[in-house]
Amino acid sequence: MKPPRGARWTIGLLLISAFIVAGTVADDSSAQSARDSVAADRPAVSICQAVASAPHRGQVIRIADEPLARNQVRFSFIGHSTYFIETPDGVSIATDYNGYLGRKAPPTVATMNKAHSSHYTLFPDESIEHVLPGWNPEGGAAAHSLVVGDTYIRNVTTDIRSSFSGVEPDGNSIFIFEVAGLCIGHLGHLHHKLEDRHIAQIGRLDVVMVPIDGGLTLGHESMSDTVKRLRASIILPMHRRGMSLDAFLDLFGEDFDRQIMTTDNFQVSLRTLPRQPTIVVLQGV
Repeated sequence: MKPPRGARWTIGLLLISAFIVAGTVADDSSAQSARDSVAADRPAVSICQAVASAPHRGQVIRIADEPLARNQVRFSFIGHSTYFIETPDGVSIATDYNGYLGRKAPPTVATMNKAHSSHYTLFPDESIEHVLPGWNPEGGAAAHSLVVGDTYIRNVTTDIRSSFSGVEPDGNSIFIFEVAGLCIGHLGHLHHKLEDRHIAQIGRLDVVMVPIDGGLTLGHESMSDTVKRLRASIILPMHRRGMSLDAFLDLFGEDFDRQIMTTDNFQVSLRTLPRQPTIVVLQGV
């Protein structure tokens, strides 16, 4: 018999607190990861790794002024590195969740990273069904592979800078969400350029959330090179931290369109992805 949910989270939070004192924080148990990977009727198989490209037929990004259709996904910018993603089946995901969601209800899934305290929380809402840390306290890489409703979630780990100019291997996770035919990536707190192996593990991305602070994460030029290499249709900036947005946008030429939005959310489908790679700046970024 499983212990009550509150008891499970109490145990998990105690482990996280202990690892923070030691200079790191805790991950889901391997047993829970195994249960998560078979948590739905369909196998956890990535379409984004299997398919190199897909037709992008539309050109219009639709603002979220109506309920989601079966093939649409909604993105809302909450703040810092947190986007709130809503799927056709009602799954909601908060990226780099730090406990703050404004008026949004607790998500179905929360992903977290640990480079800074603003990217995770020790006290996630107990109603969140799946809390996915992007690091592994036992060493090696955190490994998430689970199906939640209509969404397949997996991660690709990268290294982060640690204290005294050291490097912590696999300290960050790029989380990838595959839903409604879309391949969606969140780069987390990316500290270095992606290698060929990372690109292969990520596969195709249609939408990518990118930190643009230009210093705490990857520098602007290196980040723009990474964005160009990922070849996503929609680029969503985040993690600006006072740096000039223009300093990032100026690194992209005429091959990239720009949309400065007057709302903090929009919805998109595979058919309405823009033909030209587009940087979409939501209100609040």
